[in-house]
Amino acid sequence: MESRRFKLACCAILLCLAPACWWNSPHATPEVAKPRYVPASTLGPGDVFEVKVYDEKELSGIYRVSSAGSIQFPLIGMIDLNGLTSSDAAVKIRDKLAEKYLRNPQVSIFIREYNSKKISVFGQVTKPGTFQYEDGLTVIQAVSMAGGFTKMAAKNDTNVTRIVDGAEKRFSIPVEAIAQSRAKNFYLEPGDIVYVPESIW
Repeated sequence: MESRRFKLACCAILLCLAPACWWNSPHATPEVAKPRYVPASTLGPGDVFEVKVYDEKELSGIYRVSSAGSIQFPLIGMIDLNGLTSSDAAVKIRDKLAEKYLRNPQVSIFIREYNSKKISVFGQVTKPGTFQYEDGLTVIQAVSMAGGFTKMAAKNDTNVTRIVDGAEKRFSIPVEAIAQSRAKNFYLEPGDIVYVPESIW
């Protein structure tokens, strides 16, 4: 009788612990699977663009967005362009110039390099490297861009490192389970680093 009670108690404990074990499992897809929407066409740190102000050669030139998301522009001074599209940035510069310096200025912006919207894929992939971020990019698509997994890849131990509110966070992504529709897909954000470790088996 005592033995039976002991077995029942053990079963009850295991049932209570099972959800917690699953939740803490490195193969559990994190809750933050869907990122904030960051359009690939917006300006960010490191991006290079050309500004042309019609009939104002001294105001035209090539600029690189600083780490703070701004540029130093003639007459205007420091101007924040982080998160703006090229057309929105042109409007902002035009409005600033029109406030005090020029009458009806015509401003155009042409993107030279999108450096802020990139992701990196390293580890056990065929062609590791840095790739251009695209809207709605998933971890599976990123691995495909890197040529797919090598034979030594621990697919379900893939991890993504991301900066969230200034702090580094790491997510364990079960890529093989996602490919088999057994887990939700994981969407990437600009600046994410995907790492595929080597299988120990």
